[in-house]
Amino acid sequence: MISSVENYLKGWRLRALIFSIVASTGAYLGFSLWAGCKEVITAFAQIGLVGTVITLCMSLMNYGLRFVRWQLYLVQLGYYVPWIPSLRIYLSGFALTTTPGKAGEAFRSVLLKQQGVPFPTTFATFISERLSDLVAIVLLALVGLAQYPEASGVVLAGTLGGVAMLVCLSSQTLLDRLHYWASSRQGKLIALITHVSEVMKSVRCCYCPGLLVTATVISVIAWATEALAFYWLLGWLGADISLSFAIFVYALSMLAGALSFLPGGLGSAEAAMVSLLVHVGIAMPVAIAATIFIRLATLWFAVVIGLVALIRSCHGEVLTEEIT
Repeated sequence: MISSVENYLKGWRLRALIFSIVASTGAYLGFSLWAGCKEVITAFAQIGLVGTVITLCMSLMNYGLRFVRWQLYLVQLGYYVPWIPSLRIYLSGFALTTTPGKAGEAFRSVLLKQQGVPFPTTFATFISERLSDLVAIVLLALVGLAQYPEASGVVLAGTLGGVAMLVCLSSQTLLDRLHYWASSRQGKLIALITHVSEVMKSVRCCYCPGLLVTATVISVIAWATEALAFYWLLGWLGADISLSFAIFVYALSMLAGALSFLPGGLGSAEAAMVSLLVHVGIAMPVAIAATIFIRLATLWFAVVIGLVALIRSCHGEVLTEEIT
């Protein structure tokens, strides 16, 4: 069976895709070991196999809850994709989390197209997810903000961004006028605005009161699982830190990474996390080790899972032949 996915991912495109994922993963691992090789090895010894498994399980819980939210958004927009293929497609997007331009999310739309879901719906789901994540991260950051008021500016920026988006979505009249204005004009930029307005109208459907509350609760719990794993991790490394501040550090780091607009928040999230831990008296080696470990167990664990799901989603036999 020849599909558009197979046509898209063949030859040099496939090899370039796989290479970019492997190269970015290898570069991060290499830099992490170079920056704190001794600390990371010591951290793994202290955390142990059980601690590592617990941390990875908490990450899996995060991915699972976010997938449930993804399914809710698709159903709300009128498309039911069977759970198994939908999960494979959802996870495949994680493979390209660290590539520029959020290519992973765009690639999900290619895969979902095979399930009869149009591109605007996929993009609407993506935007709804990101907004829901932003709201959850801001709420979690508020938990320990009083212990580090210097971060108010970052939290405020995230809050304003979320509020601005919600205000735009709350006005059907505004979206209708934008769509009418753009659809009556010509030009590439106008065409883009038209498509964006159509997507935003679909996004608005995902923000009915009931689903808004449900998605927010799911998002908060999902990100809180990784924040809790971070707290336990610090405890295993001998760091004396409160649960509220651990949640704040993790959430603020994710927020800083998101506001940096870098793929996966690479660099900015790590810098924020290490700085905050050192600020409260945690030794630099421990701060570096905890940061590298939690990023490997959350972001890079997702990338590895996504790569496996990506290969399965794109006809494993065809991809295997192309790679070899």
